[in-house]
Amino acid sequence: MSSNSLTDIKIGRIVKVNGAPCLVVWSQFNRKQQRKPVMRSKLKNLLTGGTVEKNFLSGESFEFAEIENRRCQYQYKDADAGYFMDNNTFDQFTLPLDQIEGALQYIKDDTEVYVTFYENKPISIQPPIKVELKVMETPPGVKGDTATGGTKIAKMETGATVDVPLFIQEGEMIVVNTETGEYVGRTGL
Repeated sequence: MSSNSLTDIKIGRIVKVNGAPCLVVWSQFNRKQQRKPVMRSKLKNLLTGGTVEKNFLSGESFEFAEIENRRCQYQYKDADAGYFMDNNTFDQFTLPLDQIEGALQYIKDDTEVYVTFYENKPISIQPPIKVELKVMETPPGVKGDTATGGTKIAKMETGATVDVPLFIQEGEMIVVNTETGEYVGRTGL
């Protein structure tokens, strides 16, 4: 029997639901007259990426999942998986592309990332918040367009597309926010 309290279910905590680790992305404590207290929550399954709403009832048994974040080196990807190496143990492992593809679109080979492990198995990655990428393809800017504040699409060296200001040229290095996919600025200025 768990000794955890409903009020321990807070945003950012990871709860086990049906044996899977789920991140609490929203929670609200409800207590109505003559009823048991309820913690309403929205959970993101860290194995599948899906979200679910769950109500935890007072007295219901639940447990928090133990996860670990490790510094790892992203090596490369093929058609099925991304390949990584643990920076401390030098153990190599893979993660299925469908599980990590969104995060990989902004990551170059040999980039350091944090990998989340659940029960000693890798389940997800967190890339650096900002990365430097080279612009491989973008339409040329037109003289006078630099002050209009418009944007155009640029294809990065990783294959990702990013909206960039009109003055950005092919071959330039830019900074991209990996959480939003947005242009942050040019490098080396």
